[in-house]
Amino acid sequence: MDRHLFLHRRVHRAMHPTSVMALGFLIIILTGAALLSLPFAAQNGEPTGFLTALFTATSATCVTGLVTVGTATHWSNFGQAVLLLLIQIGGLGFMTLASVASFLMRRTITLRERMVMSAGLNLTDNAGIVRLTRRVLFGTFTFEGLGAILLACRFVPRFGFLRGVKMGVFHSVSAFCNAGFDLLGTPEQPFSSLTGYTGDPVVNLTVMALIVLGGLGFFVWGDIWDKRRFRHFRLHTKLVLVTTGLLLALGFVTTMLFEWNNPETLGLLPPGEKVLAAAFQSVTLRTAGFNTVDQAALTGPSQAVACLLMLIGGSPGSTAGGIKTVTAAVLLLSTLSALRGRTTATAFGRTIVPRGVMNAVTMMIVGVVVSLTGACTISYLEAVPFHKCLFEAVSAFATVGLSMGLTPVLGPVSHFILIVLMYLGRVGVLTLGVSVLMRHREPPKMRYPDAQVMVG
Repeated sequence: MDRHLFLHRRVHRAMHPTSVMALGFLIIILTGAALLSLPFAAQNGEPTGFLTALFTATSATCVTGLVTVGTATHWSNFGQAVLLLLIQIGGLGFMTLASVASFLMRRTITLRERMVMSAGLNLTDNAGIVRLTRRVLFGTFTFEGLGAILLACRFVPRFGFLRGVKMGVFHSVSAFCNAGFDLLGTPEQPFSSLTGYTGDPVVNLTVMALIVLGGLGFFVWGDIWDKRRFRHFRLHTKLVLVTTGLLLALGFVTTMLFEWNNPETLGLLPPGEKVLAAAFQSVTLRTAGFNTVDQAALTGPSQAVACLLMLIGGSPGSTAGGIKTVTAAVLLLSTLSALRGRTTATAFGRTIVPRGVMNAVTMMIVGVVVSLTGACTISYLEAVPFHKCLFEAVSAFATVGLSMGLTPVLGPVSHFILIVLMYLGRVGVLTLGVSVLMRHREPPKMRYPDAQVMVG
């Protein structure tokens, strides 16, 4: 017995923090799938197929939002509570929430726990991680609480007090965690999302604010709180804020341009609602997954821009997915520097180290290759147009949750591919960023002669 205990502790200590995180997410997904498979998790009182339960649990834990069955019409109150818990765990990371018990019991958080918490927040340094975690928890529950109150003010008059409060809480958590799950579906339209609130400014602005706050990143919150002024912010925070603003503007302008006269999206709306819907579309592409217009009815150019913005996603250390805004910013800055004949990329009076550029290129290549591979495979298996498969694959990998209506009608193999894409997009990107791209690297023992290659 002592020997087995010793071996168990030795293996546990040998595991890298990112491995603990990846395994932890997998255990949570499987546990959630088992709970959702129970008869009382469904409204009809019958067991749900394990693949459907696994797909939904993965989507919730990886804060994606893609679903094969209507959240409001299929799952019972118990099933919806399980989904809400999975969304909160997936958005903040299981170690971040587990730290709540340590705070309440005033237990010292071990060095290993700090390392796992740092990995979950996509940080490479565990210095000050406990202080940051306290801020994350306080900020999260504050924003979610305020959002729930505002949304409940709109839902209670329509659905009654208890159900209205429940829906306010559910949608607030789902929006802040960039999950995209909703309880607004009906038997006739199980995947309607927020299309019934296209012109409601309270619902739209509240959900948009929660999405942006959740997608900025926990590190950015702390920097803004400490420094207060833009010129005092760290380079990371500046890049996040500027890039996020530019991407939101790009999504808004292109949606207005390509969808203004489209009768199936913005064309039939009053001018004020067109502006609101275009703004919401731009924000939800930050990997949120809610929609107020039909994604399948978007024009070709809008779909292309949507795929690009979804792939970029939110910011490092946030509840959002994608290859991240800072990655896109570094790639753009490097491109502009090369066009100007410079050998280094700079931003706000700081030079971006070559290793950062290499990391950004790696993340972009991985995201594009994985998304294209998934789209090609699904298109081949299902005999569906490639552009629709690409939209779903990018949405899954970037943990967005927006859909052109293809996901519910796909076969089991394609559903499993999307499950893998969602897991890789949420957990794989984190482990790749922390464990591979940001690990300590020693200089090479041997340096080969330089050589010129032709590019272009």
